[in-house]
Amino acid sequence: MKKEYSRFAESNVFEGIVSLRTIISASESENNDRRIKTVYYSAERAKKEKKELSWLEHRAEECGFEIKLTDPDTIDEMATGNTHGGIIAECGGRTLLPTDPAKIKENGFYVMIEGIEDPYNFGYALRSLYAAGADGVILGKRNWMSAAGVVCRASAGASELIDVFSDDSFENAVDVFKSKGYKVVCADIENSVPIYEADLTRPILLVIGGEKRGVSRSILEKADSIVRIDYGRDFDASLSAASAATVVGFEVLRQKNY
Repeated sequence: MKKEYSRFAESNVFEGIVSLRTIISASESENNDRRIKTVYYSAERAKKEKKELSWLEHRAEECGFEIKLTDPDTIDEMATGNTHGGIIAECGGRTLLPTDPAKIKENGFYVMIEGIEDPYNFGYALRSLYAAGADGVILGKRNWMSAAGVVCRASAGASELIDVFSDDSFENAVDVFKSKGYKVVCADIENSVPIYEADLTRPILLVIGGEKRGVSRSILEKADSIVRIDYGRDFDASLSAASAATVVGFEVLRQKNY
């Protein structure tokens, strides 16, 4: 991980009411075992948001977490950002799923993400993929789910709602999906076809690489097809991984619906 993002490592502090509501909702899924331990709630906010606090107290009783009213400075010290709005949730970890054939849907849409270099871009990618209908994402052993609170905020909660798999070997994960009848489609340039000419119907495993390294050669060799995003003008720069995931993800959705 890049040095400037090292402060996000192993962070299970979630900020803001959107993140908090998402974790409570996600806890009802069998594929997300993250639980809230303690919510730190600004005493100033409590005076203004009595209905919200009442709802939170009810859910705390149901879910078994503690609410502590505290001062804004304490919350600021715990936060990694400044958009918490006076609410911080200290949570437990989340067990990522193994790439077990039994955990993979029969006719689904999954995305393998390689080499995204910061938690915000990763979160933006998950936001788009979840909105486009992806059933899950496959990550390597080192991934940005360690910065769970930051990723949750950047993804508008999608990171906690989508199924997240982890595998020490991307090659092994690809083989598992192939055994389930999935076609593997990589986003790259060499030997590629435009996404609008490609078969992106389900079941599909889409592989998206980072801006610098792209998709690894060993995965490209296993691909059933390679697709590219054509630009509207000459432009040498790559799209961000989040932008590429958005464009290709919604083309998968379009082909599903039409």
